[in-house]
Formats: sequence, structure tokens, C-alpha cells
Amino acid sequence: MKHARLRASLALSAACGLGACLLGIDAAAAPPQYGLAKVLNLPGDTGWDYLAFEQGGQRLFIAHGTQVDVIDTKHLVRIGEIADTPGVHGIALAPELRRGFISAGASGTIIEFDLQSLTRLKEIKSTGENPDAIIYDRATQRVFAFNGRSRNATVLDARTAEVIGTIELEARPEFAAADGKGRVYVNLQDKNSLAVIDSRSLALLSVWPLSGCEGPSGLALNVAAAQVFSVCANHVMVVTDGASGRTLGTAPIGAGVDAAAYDAGANLALASCGEGVLIAVTPTASGALVLAQSVPTQRGARTMALDERTHRIYLVTASFGETPAPSAEQPHPRPAILPGTFRLLAVYPHHEQVTTILEGKAK
Repeated sequence: MKHARLRASLALSAACGLGACLLGIDAAAAPPQYGLAKVLNLPGDTGWDYLAFEQGGQRLFIAHGTQVDVIDTKHLVRIGEIADTPGVHGIALAPELRRGFISAGASGTIIEFDLQSLTRLKEIKSTGENPDAIIYDRATQRVFAFNGRSRNATVLDARTAEVIGTIELEARPEFAAADGKGRVYVNLQDKNSLAVIDSRSLALLSVWPLSGCEGPSGLALNVAAAQVFSVCANHVMVVTDGASGRTLGTAPIGAGVDAAAYDAGANLALASCGEGVLIAVTPTASGALVLAQSVPTQRGARTMALDERTHRIYLVTASFGETPAPSAEQPHPRPAILPGTFRLLAVYPHHEQVTTILEGKAK
């Protein structure tokens, strides 16, 4: 869909009270409006990837270069780090076990840490190259780390931090999510499809095409309605029936998307787009997606985490310089990160919006 059409849709949504006129409902029933509320400057000039929020708590974990930054979101201050995680991609949290797990892509390892003290406990060799997305499944107390380069997934017993299996996917996995009932869903980026894994038997149950989606990355679940949201490089969000694999609906989103989330309390599916916009859509019971809001963020803010209790959303970005010329080693180079510009963006519901820029004083 062309940008002009997307902008027109967003403008219509804003004019109609966050999509109320599109739905034909009273504005009081519309989802909450969001806005960029706070910005926290953080140290470090390297790249970043996934964020993970400690649901029920207040800490945010940020994959940042060769470490994981830990943020106290109540006071919006950096409180620590987990170091020596080269090429870090993601963080999976197992709160009932008081453990966390980090995918360190450059070293091909999965790092176990103590969730309370942030102390490193164990380094586990992945069964594939470049472990990237990583999730924890409560139903089985297992960790699934998806190896982009090897096109498979490494499975750990989170209680022992031991490898218990490898799942061959025959495609490049991107982000994944567990429904807590024994199923894991994962986007297959180079096949434009969605895979379903039995988290108990570790069997690959299904691979479903994602109609209209090119290069799926972020993924989120509405567990109650069995809806799977995939965000795609061709500026589309696709919702899939998690039982049948049927495509239920699509919605336009921005460019450069890399993460998705679902806020059950607000019934919003979210897409963080690197062009500098956060898209929120309301899924209906049938799975049709209705645009709720376009929230301006900042260029490069392509990954995010959601606090399900407060409905606050966190993203990270930096300022950029020139893009290097393509080379054999980097055929698709990214623009250079300007030193001293890495920052956390906090997006709040309208009723508590404030405008504050905090000078990042790291402990």
C-alpha cells in the first residue's frame, strides 16, 4: 500500500477519535490514545535488538550490542547491565524460576542469568548458528532459541539449563511467541509463512502461508481469541487464526517494522516501525483489523516492549549519520549511529502523558 494511502488512513483515524467513526461506535468505547511521554538517554554507541519487559514487575531489559541494559521503568533510570553477551539479540524471562536467558548471536551461545541479582549463571552452546529470537514457554518451562543462520531452533529445559532438542524449520525463523497451552508460533521470514510447534513433543505441526505478507518479523498473540499478529516488511500487519491458519485480516503499517505486541486490556495490536511511527490497530471478533492510532515516535524505533499492567510502551533508537557504501561484506549497510545518542522512548496512555527528557545518569 502506498504511503499516501497510509497517511490518509491515519489522518482519518485521528479525526474520528482514534477510529471510532471507522467502527461506527461511540467514542467512549474507543481505545486509549497514546503519546511519547519521556526520553531517557543511555550510554553506548552500538546497535540494539529486542526489548523484554518483566510483566508484573517494573524492569525493562534491552539487548544492546555486547550487553543487556536493565532499566527501572518506575523511576526511568538505568540500574544495571548483563555484560559479555556478544551480538545479543533477545531476552527470555522465566519469573517463576527466577531465571532469564539471553541469545548471544555472535558467540553462538545462550546465557542463563539470575533474574534477581542479574548474575550470569551458565553459558550454553546453541545447536545452531546465530541464536536470535528467544522465548520462554510457561506450559513446559522450556526456552526456545531460534537460530537464524541454521534455520532451526534450540530447546532448553529452563529448570536445568540443558539442551533437550533441536527443531528443524528449513526456513529462517524470526520472532516467536508461546500461547501457554503447548503451542509456539514463529514467523519464517524467507518463506513468508507462519510455523506452529508443539512445545511438548517438539514436533513441527504446521506451516501456514501468510497471505499478502513479505518478510514477516515481529509476532504477537491474542491468546483468548487465538489470533496471531505478524508484521511484515511490505508495510502490512496480518492476523491469522491460530487454530486453522486462515488469514483473518490485514492492516497497513509503517516502514521498517521489526516488532509486534498485543495489549489484551486495551485490545490493541501494536507495530513499531523504524520510519518513526507506532501503529495501533483494534482486532474485531472476526479478526478484521481497524486502525486505532498512529503514534509519532522517532526514526529507528523499530523494536519495543509492552507493560501489560500500565499499558506503557517502550522503544529504543539513536540518531544516525551517513549510510556507508555497499560492500561484499555488507551488501545492505545500515547508517552509522552517532555517538552519545542512544535513548529509550517511553510512550504512555493519554491520561498520564508528560513531556520530560531525562539526562541518562547510568549507575
